[in-house]
Amino acid sequence: MSEHSEKVAADRKILTSAQQKGGLAVAGAYVRLSGPGWLQSAITLGAGSLTSALYLGVLGGTSVLWVQLLAIAIGVIMLYAISYVTLSTGERPYQAINEHINPVLGVGWITATILANMIWIMPQFSLCFDVLDKNLGGSYIESSANGAVPWPEIIVTGVLFALATAMILLSTKPGLLTRLFDLFLKLMVAIIVVCFVGVVVYLVTQGQLSGNDFRGFVPDFSSWLSPKITDLINSLPADQQKDWTEKISVIQTNTMISAAATAVGINMTFLLPYSMLNRGWDKPFRGLARFDLITGMAIPYLLVTSCIVIASAYSFHAKADENLLSSDPAIVQESTFFKGVAAKGDGAAPLAIGEMSLAEIDKLPETTEAEKQAKADAKSARLEKLAHYVSTLAPEERELYVALVQPNTGQLSQALAPLLGDRNANLVFGIGALGMGFSSVVILMMINGFALREMLGKPDSQMVGIVGALLAGVIGLTWPWVWSGVSKTWMIILASTFGVMLLPIAYVTFFAMMNSRSLLGDNKPTGMRMVIWNVLMAIGVLAATLAAVSSIYQKTKEPHSEFVIGAAATFVLLAIIGFSARSWKKNGRESA
Repeated sequence: MSEHSEKVAADRKILTSAQQKGGLAVAGAYVRLSGPGWLQSAITLGAGSLTSALYLGVLGGTSVLWVQLLAIAIGVIMLYAISYVTLSTGERPYQAINEHINPVLGVGWITATILANMIWIMPQFSLCFDVLDKNLGGSYIESSANGAVPWPEIIVTGVLFALATAMILLSTKPGLLTRLFDLFLKLMVAIIVVCFVGVVVYLVTQGQLSGNDFRGFVPDFSSWLSPKITDLINSLPADQQKDWTEKISVIQTNTMISAAATAVGINMTFLLPYSMLNRGWDKPFRGLARFDLITGMAIPYLLVTSCIVIASAYSFHAKADENLLSSDPAIVQESTFFKGVAAKGDGAAPLAIGEMSLAEIDKLPETTEAEKQAKADAKSARLEKLAHYVSTLAPEERELYVALVQPNTGQLSQALAPLLGDRNANLVFGIGALGMGFSSVVILMMINGFALREMLGKPDSQMVGIVGALLAGVIGLTWPWVWSGVSKTWMIILASTFGVMLLPIAYVTFFAMMNSRSLLGDNKPTGMRMVIWNVLMAIGVLAATLAAVSSIYQKTKEPHSEFVIGAAATFVLLAIIGFSARSWKKNGRESA
């Protein structure tokens, strides 16, 4: 018997013995044997959830705490559905979907998983660069200027990719070095997690938070369409309110979609059942799977993200720093938010005859030293005028401009300042965010390797797994050309709004699997159990579909949106054809 088989047999003995004793013995065995849920937690508590929670607090304050609560609750229901099916049947999900449900859904699920890995890996690299640039690099690393070859980004990302590739190769033959590096990453993440929890505890002890702040856990679906900074908007002249409402609403909706998408991504729905099968889990482990998801993933995720939202809301929601609120243009320029506010207000600020906007200046050539100097002078002059323009705005409008700005990691780190002070907050945030971003890169590459192996029907091929992992990493290397915005962290929000479009594929598939007699046989829930399952899963499917439709609608306002709409419509059509073909095939067998 192999070492793995002996471990599976030992785990099964522990579980069955505890189930015979009942009570606390079962709970003790569950704690001892839990694992896949914590692996899911390692993915979901990554750069995506960190950034989404921070932006959620900036825009919505504590009133939007319910978003991540609802998202993780729905996610756990759907993840337990796929784990129930997998553990009940022992079949590999991809093959089971193709054989019993709809091959279009099976191919769509695994293809969407690969696409999600490639979409989400880019902002992980961009976050790592932003952290090294703004939090840990100081003057040693500096982001490239718009229009220039992004050598700093390319070099840093190349080094991170090489390290991630080494981790993937080492994982094929686990040893002490791999375990130590994995422990190091977990400690980096744990530092920032503990600090955000500490900020909330500190704010509570200082009387800065009240019971009203925690009412945000009660769902308020109006937040999906209307901004939560209504007091600031209503304080403006009537002719400005509509424009500001539209601007803030778009950003707030995208952030809420991102927060929901990063709670449970479609690639997580792929990893969970296969990680359970790899552990040798089967039907007796179904209760453990439910316990593992709740205690290993849902509770840690909700605790951490809620603390991040609260800390961010306290530091940034409807606030601008003293420098930005000054009436002195020179002091305004010293604000950490000034360049972002200047870029957002550039279109509204008046232009003198012959004067160029910042966007136009950025497009100027800079091939010679004279051109570089002329461009720098023009930009400096324009920023001075914008500083004067900002200094004349009402305080409320400046605070609204801050809400439009996508803060970088150097600014977001100040959410830890109440507990650690400015300098330490910058350092600790940088260490933790770097750990989150890099660990997410490694895990996404690994998931991509697993998915490619499964798609090609070679689940035991390490070579195919390495190729799949490298494929995701290579796509991630392209982020400097895909994203050139001021805030590298905002790319995570954009990537997540694309990722959420893919989630309904998984949820519809799991709904069909739980209702499949040919797949589950006697393990298919019946009676009231099936009614409860269907109601809960229908809520999950509806919520994921609404989020996807909302995300697609947001994309219709952007260039080339017809490709997004066309791809979604094509997949739906193919899925309908797949169900129809399966129905015809089944009727043909019955007639024969």
